[in-house]
Amino acid sequence: MTRPLRIGNASGFYGDRFDAVHDMLTDGPLDVLTGDYLAELTMLILGRSRLKDPKRGYASTFLRQLEENLGLAHERGVKIVTNAGGLNPAGLADAVRALADRTGIPVRVAHVEGDSRPVPDGCLTANAYLGGGGIAACLRGGADIVVTGRVTDAALVTGPAAAHFGWGPGDHDALAGAVVAGHVLECGTQATGGNYSFFGDHDVRRPGFPLAEIHADGSSVITKHDGTGGVVDIGTVTAQLLYETAGARYAGPDVTARLDTVRLTQDGPDRVRISGVRGEAPPSTLKVGVNRLGGWRNEVVFVLTGLDIDAKSRLVKDQFADALDRAGSKPAEVRWELARTDRADAGTEETASALLRLVVRDPDAEAVGRAVSGAAVELALGSYPGFHVTAPPGKGAPYGVFEAAYVPAGEVEHVAVLPDGSREAVPAAGSYRELDAVAEPDLPEPLPAGPTRAVPLGRIAGARSGDKGGDANVGVWVRSDDAWRWLAHELTVARFRELLPETAGLTVVRHVLPRLRALNFVVRGLLGEGVAAQARFDPQAKALGEWLRSRHVTVPVQLPADPEVIA
Repeated sequence: MTRPLRIGNASGFYGDRFDAVHDMLTDGPLDVLTGDYLAELTMLILGRSRLKDPKRGYASTFLRQLEENLGLAHERGVKIVTNAGGLNPAGLADAVRALADRTGIPVRVAHVEGDSRPVPDGCLTANAYLGGGGIAACLRGGADIVVTGRVTDAALVTGPAAAHFGWGPGDHDALAGAVVAGHVLECGTQATGGNYSFFGDHDVRRPGFPLAEIHADGSSVITKHDGTGGVVDIGTVTAQLLYETAGARYAGPDVTARLDTVRLTQDGPDRVRISGVRGEAPPSTLKVGVNRLGGWRNEVVFVLTGLDIDAKSRLVKDQFADALDRAGSKPAEVRWELARTDRADAGTEETASALLRLVVRDPDAEAVGRAVSGAAVELALGSYPGFHVTAPPGKGAPYGVFEAAYVPAGEVEHVAVLPDGSREAVPAAGSYRELDAVAEPDLPEPLPAGPTRAVPLGRIAGARSGDKGGDANVGVWVRSDDAWRWLAHELTVARFRELLPETAGLTVVRHVLPRLRALNFVVRGLLGEGVAAQARFDPQAKALGEWLRSRHVTVPVQLPADPEVIA
């Protein structure tokens, strides 16, 4: 019987823990080490980097990590697969070869091409999300290191697994299992206790990075190296499964994974088994991420202290509007937000203060530059008592916009460039299935009526939230069957909107995942034009779930509530 393939992760984003590569190579055995460096915002950052130097456009951090660890990986026989190639995978592959030659370490390097698409006028980048087929071809061709551009995050796992076990495009269930494992690994320590609602249950001060033991049928065990920090349990894995997903069908270029078939079981300390995952043929189109510069923005945060906060806020808004009128240069978008962080009879000046945030945006840099910063500065001695700002106003900065487009999968030339320089075309999936809605599952029987009490939702449920373009998702789950019987009936779309008034005028879709005891809410348009546009406080909706958990709900007395975390 083929032994499991041990795949670890050492990066969840561009800027993650630098020494994670070394730790993953030295803390325990691995077959493959992956690194995920790309996100919607990262592609924009790399696009701007490439404007300055056409030879760049890749995540340079990976190269510096490899300088310290290439010898370790070679000694231990660990293959490395990364999407750090960004917009220039060939350039990063050449840089890795140069590093290997310079250090005398005999590694074979391959890379994947084909994600780059024609860039529309006015845009910086356009890249299709490829699957794991090119990675698999590179590994079958003898590569020790595989560099890609824009592939799906899960492809970093499906590619090595397909190469190791000999899966083909029609092995939908196995591929779907690997997709689920890949989605759990992709954000690094979020699977091992990082950013976890119930962080007080465990020591998560420095969580170790996760790994998956992938089996030939696509099932897996999520774990971490022995002795590393954090925790792997059903809760941490459930939280990551809900992160930046939506309904039962999780579509990708390799396969559509059915999240409503996932079974999680605790397989021992820090070991969670994922089994039962069913797969379907992928859709016939590939997602293309397009980044463009949307215009220019500026921001000023006024500090309002002590008494009469609302009146002080009205005064500075009126003065600022008058200054812009006099300058004859009002930005296209002017947004104010007052955060009442102040307390009555506060013991410190900071806790007596509120923050009034001004954000302006315009296609013209001048419209958000001198006129805005000058108006803010000129108020310094003639506005509300105690006037000051958190930072000197600047001249404004460009902001980006992410948009998703779709192209027929057959139009994308997915190519594996093997270690010997030969080029192998990667065929598109052999069959397709268009996405359609999954029938709404039956809800559990509600709990019997009885006495209730008001508690924060987070004392009963966990949550994790994130972004996909301009949309946000909030996954909510519970840890007992009784709590699920309550949650499934209590947290309707209408109740969700009541608890998060910011979502009241937006489209909210609820997805029910009974096997995970979870609900996943997708909020359309909450984030405007996406994270790079910075249109909203918390532009990636990272804390949207924690806001929801802080809201008070009425729960049956019979449901035990988690205690408040005491530091």
